[in-house]
Amino acid sequence: MKSAVKQSAPVVYVVDDDAAVCESLDSLIRSVGLRVETFSSAREFRRNELPEAPACLVLDVRMPGQSGLDLQRELAGEERTIPIVFITGHGDISMSVRAMKAGAFEFLTKPFQDQDLVDAIHQAIERDRATLRLRADLAELRRRYHSLSPREREVMGLVVQGRLNKQIAAELGTAQITVKIQRANVMKKMRTASVADLVRIAEKLEIEQPS
Repeated sequence: MKSAVKQSAPVVYVVDDDAAVCESLDSLIRSVGLRVETFSSAREFRRNELPEAPACLVLDVRMPGQSGLDLQRELAGEERTIPIVFITGHGDISMSVRAMKAGAFEFLTKPFQDQDLVDAIHQAIERDRATLRLRADLAELRRRYHSLSPREREVMGLVVQGRLNKQIAAELGTAQITVKIQRANVMKKMRTASVADLVRIAEKLEIEQPS
């Protein structure tokens, strides 16, 4: 299934309190054809609304005020998250383990090779691109499901259990021909050609099936 939305051009966010580092990374990232925005603090970055575009956050670990790890923890609780590539000149093993366990995409200790950072950024953006595509697909499936009438949702729940039309009719206390029509409506609105497809959609939507 194709995504319901067209994704915008990727963007890389750089958060580092060192202006020279921000300038250097800005130049590096732009040299490989990527859009980049720099911020001097976590607070400044938080004022920026994240777009629905593939993105990556290049984040310094140690900064005055809110640290990179603090920002990572804060972002983890939000619906829209982006992959984080940590950079630091004062890293240690425990810090990198903590960051990676919390979901960081990569942890690079200065001095690192420019290519290592560029590779990490490209890979992180590809992961985010896939995540956004999945989110868009799920949103479209939810839209289709909410287009069903309450009775059609009941019928769908019983269909994905493997019930036959006559069994569904008996369960709902209605005519078999009525169930046949409602079942056809479900398949049309959900844009599926088989019960197997409908079952997969129900699993993705985590629909509670009737007992």
